Amino acid sequence: MATIKDIANIAGVSPATVSRVLNYDISLSVTDGTRKKIFEIAEELDYKTRNERRKSKTFNKRGKIGLIHWYSQTQELEDPYYLSIRMGIEKECFNKQLEIITIFKGDIKQANDQLNNLDGVIAIGKFSKTEVDELSNYSKHIVFVDFSPNERLYDSIVINFRKAVLELLEYLLNLGHRKIGYIGGREYIGENRELIEDERETTYIEFVKNKEIYDKKYIYLGRFTAEDGYSLMKKAIKGADLPTAFFIASDSMAIGAIKALHEAGINVPKDVSIIGFDDIPTSKYIVPPLSTVKIHTEFMGITAVGLMDERINQNREISKKVVIPTELIIRKSCR
Repeated sequence: MATIKDIANIAGVSPATVSRVLNYDISLSVTDGTRKKIFEIAEELDYKTRNERRKSKTFNKRGKIGLIHWYSQTQELEDPYYLSIRMGIEKECFNKQLEIITIFKGDIKQANDQLNNLDGVIAIGKFSKTEVDELSNYSKHIVFVDFSPNERLYDSIVINFRKAVLELLEYLLNLGHRKIGYIGGREYIGENRELIEDERETTYIEFVKNKEIYDKKYIYLGRFTAEDGYSLMKKAIKGADLPTAFFIASDSMAIGAIKALHEAGINVPKDVSIIGFDDIPTSKYIVPPLSTVKIHTEFMGITAVGLMDERINQNREISKKVVIPTELIIRKSCR
């Protein structure tokens, strides 16, 4: 497994800088370019370890693919879950000798000329109905990753959030925890900022209610960033009744939450157990290493390119919805 020193050597920075970036130290003065480079190297080294740089057959047709991201580049740095998906897509397109145009949120209108004559579109993230309709103007072949707006019309790659959340909550329950808190994020789509239902949150609420351990004051909601994980945990610490365990809906938020606990002199996992979600490369480098749910994000990206191959070269007309399995990763942040 890659180490912080390995990442530092490639990035040309000190191990201390790498450690602070991977732990979302907001007091660190470093450019977004350096931060992005460190995250990408961490992801790349882990990707190589897991996949051994497998060789792929090239497309029969060397197509032109538009990769449209619902995040901005800054947002992607705050939540590297989507960074990993994007890199999986870009690497597989390189392996298959596909031309790829990557467009981030807010840049689509300025990039209209680049999106002409596409053979297909791979869309990462969530999109409103209006935005989905706009994407269909660029190509009849669209693959959605981490979203399934209409499984009859479009290919999609998703995960079973419900199954993953039930497994991790049963794990915490079996450890003896009855006061289980939830820290999660809220996301919106479209110009009208329509709220997206988060299955992690709804499954958590259903589970604790069924077990008769539900308490509304144990739920804290913000954005899927380390900064909000930090501030929401500080809010929880100020309360009179701190849960003994937290399910935190993203690893980025969990890293911020652990920092808040450390600053308050609350030991993880002795005093409070933490389990995250995503298994971003950063999660194994923090102290203690984070227990989490592994989402095979780079494989989601690889699968998206495979579905596009079937559409372009095999003339498949029936849509596919692919559900990628998850894995509960036990490290040292729970007891």
